[in-house]
Amino acid sequence: MSAIELKGVSKRYGTTPVLHAMDLAVASGEFVVLVGPSGCGKSTLLRMIAGLEEVSAGEIRIGGTLVNELAPKARDIAMVFQSYALYPHMSVADNMAYSLRLRGKSKQHIETAIQSAAVKLGLGALLDRKPRALSGGQRQRVAMGRAIVREPKAFLFDEPLSNLDARLREHMRAEIKKLHRELGATSIYVTHDQIEAMTLADRILAMNGGRVQQLGSPLELYDRPANLFVAEFIGSPAMNLFAAQFSRRQGRPMLIHSGFAIALERDPSLSEGSALTVGIRPEHISLGSGALAGVVDLVEPTGLGTIVHLTLGGTALKAFSLERRPLTLGGTLAMQLPPHRLHLFDADGVRVAQ
Repeated sequence: MSAIELKGVSKRYGTTPVLHAMDLAVASGEFVVLVGPSGCGKSTLLRMIAGLEEVSAGEIRIGGTLVNELAPKARDIAMVFQSYALYPHMSVADNMAYSLRLRGKSKQHIETAIQSAAVKLGLGALLDRKPRALSGGQRQRVAMGRAIVREPKAFLFDEPLSNLDARLREHMRAEIKKLHRELGATSIYVTHDQIEAMTLADRILAMNGGRVQQLGSPLELYDRPANLFVAEFIGSPAMNLFAAQFSRRQGRPMLIHSGFAIALERDPSLSEGSALTVGIRPEHISLGSGALAGVVDLVEPTGLGTIVHLTLGGTALKAFSLERRPLTLGGTLAMQLPPHRLHLFDADGVRVAQ
């Protein structure tokens, strides 16, 4: 497998910029997920790596070779699309063998490659079937098998699970992760689903508006989001956010909200009166004890736990608890926002060092 490197890669359609000076280095065998909302440029970036879109500026290297001017077939990569794009008149085996036949591979080579991929993907009993006789998940596995048999330098995935139902997506995520572990394949995976990003990636590249927002391990983005976009996008239920001001009272750093105040454990070295956005994950809100009192607006049992919608000082919050405590709508509930669990963002939405 080969490393992939992007330096200052940009894309414009006419005078309209859609990607701005993207830098990314994917190590050989690494699984990197591009995540962001629809229209952020992640699929365009993937297509530029594949050679399906021209680069407006910058360099793309695969295995150390500059590929900007190379045709897609000369880049030796395999791409798995949202659409399975299987030939309906061909069997599973023939769909997987097609690209190898075009390359003039021997019959023995093709047979060995198909059988090996079929074992990895659980397709052994389906090789003689036509696509119409397969489920959505089986068709996606065939599309992946077609990519695997080519033994490419890298795999590119463009939202391959978005057409599947929730349960099948969960199953296929696990299959893709196991397959990556077995193949050790350099992979770049595009999705707008942050759960897919968190569960699959070695590293996540969060994108918005054609720009890099943060690059790091899944837990780095979850535990220390670099800005408000990442804080809101990563995590389900989403991070709670509310406005506050920084103050020092008797030398102690405080967050002042119109309806409550929170004493901080560490001084973030901000100016008096600095405007902040404060974030806290739902699972980090402590319920049942504390000096604050929230009004219970809604209760959502999930089986695993309970999502509690509260109003605290005029601010709507969500808390997640593993306890199945009886709660009364409209009643008050003691709670606390642990200071060490708070995320602070300045007026520009950038994380404040704590």
